[in-house]
Amino acid sequence: MSKGVTPQSKNFSAWYNDVVKKADLAEHGPVKGTMVIKPYGFALWDNIKYALDSMIKESGHVNAYFPLFIPKSFLAQEAKHVEGFAKECAVVTHTRLKAVNGDMVVDPESKLEEEVIVRPTSETVIWAMYKKWIQSYRDLPLLINQWANVVRWEMRTRLFLRTTEFLWQEGHTAHATAKEAEEETVTILEIYRRLAEEFLAIPVLTGQKTEIEKFAGAEHTYSIEAMMKDKRALQSGTSHNLGQNFAKAFNVTFQNKDNKEEMVYATSWGVSTRIIGAVIMAHGDDKGLRLPPKVAPHQVVVIPISRNDEQKKVIKKYLNPILDKLKNNSVRVNVDWREESPGFKFNDWEMKGVPIRMEIGPRDIENNQVVLARRDTGEKSTVQANDIADTIAKMLIDIHDNLFAEATDFMKNNTNEIDSYDEFKKIINDGGFIRCGWDGTSETELKIKEETGATTRVIPFDENPKGLKCIYTGKPAKHEVIFAKAY
Repeated sequence: MSKGVTPQSKNFSAWYNDVVKKADLAEHGPVKGTMVIKPYGFALWDNIKYALDSMIKESGHVNAYFPLFIPKSFLAQEAKHVEGFAKECAVVTHTRLKAVNGDMVVDPESKLEEEVIVRPTSETVIWAMYKKWIQSYRDLPLLINQWANVVRWEMRTRLFLRTTEFLWQEGHTAHATAKEAEEETVTILEIYRRLAEEFLAIPVLTGQKTEIEKFAGAEHTYSIEAMMKDKRALQSGTSHNLGQNFAKAFNVTFQNKDNKEEMVYATSWGVSTRIIGAVIMAHGDDKGLRLPPKVAPHQVVVIPISRNDEQKKVIKKYLNPILDKLKNNSVRVNVDWREESPGFKFNDWEMKGVPIRMEIGPRDIENNQVVLARRDTGEKSTVQANDIADTIAKMLIDIHDNLFAEATDFMKNNTNEIDSYDEFKKIINDGGFIRCGWDGTSETELKIKEETGATTRVIPFDENPKGLKCIYTGKPAKHEVIFAKAY
């Protein structure tokens, strides 16, 4: 356990807050609910962003940027969609301030004719533009993504997980047919699954949201759901089939191949900085972060152990060819020359979750070796200098696989298939996922939520409701679903 960090077993929420701050990821901004992402946290986001952006582009999408400010009248055009965000919207009413008696006040003469909304999401402004850009089937599909910030006025906030302003990507696509839109939605969900599992080492459940849990204004919503170490669910990415709702609201039509006018079909989808919270809570321990190697800002940190300047010079000379080999292998490596004790540095980089620590002292140089310590297991090994590049390459792969296996086992061991509501209530209180039958009614879903605090996370793609009964009503199950308490 690291000094000043609350143990997970004592208070998971306090542990999370301690780690975010002590690992130098982020801190609260001056305005309540805002977040300052510090350089180490932003480097982590940059690596996640790069991995996701590459997959988005490889699948045929392009990036663009749309305005932060949205006319209020745009939001009124899609009532169902806006209803989901109305209470969270930040509203701009004036254009300037003025000085009065040494204070700054809003200039009443600068009142806007129409209030402006700070974007909570960009569907409305994007579809206003798509109306201009789409005329014919030749203009489709339109596959655009943007990396941006959004504002949703949250009352209860937690760094990365829920903040008033956060960073994300939001994709918005337009298609000629319902089939194409559905295929797009599922394609993106698979990209999100790959991001979580192949880059972040987080196993996820994939499936469709229920009517109650789906995105406001969507025909249906798909999501990836991850289990955190406190056994709660975290929705980590969503993909929405919007049908023709936004096309109808903004009158976006196109001439099809038969020269007939049709409404286009739409999708939207997004992953935010919340996924950093998932990385922290899926892998972290009482010593701090344990970062997946593919997105860690530093994959290897080198701790030189020296007593004087002469030893430092010798270590630097010894290190140079090692660093060159690692960098030629695209390994992100950082050498810590700070004037602190080795023990301090060990604890600091353990807190920051660097996958591999390399220790080099005079005795190691004499033996032409280094000492490697794995953050995931704590195991230490001595490696000959000539073998370092190959050893580290294999070790980074093994660390990813080990983190993924640990998280997978944890999710499997805490996922319960049951048929008794009494057992349901007990397990939900203890924490974990419950896989069970559900009669498909919103009434039952709401009663379970009211009585237990659990929500449906997904209707999994591999559901098999045949022979199952609803956990609450005892009626034949329409779906097999995953229930959990969630962030």
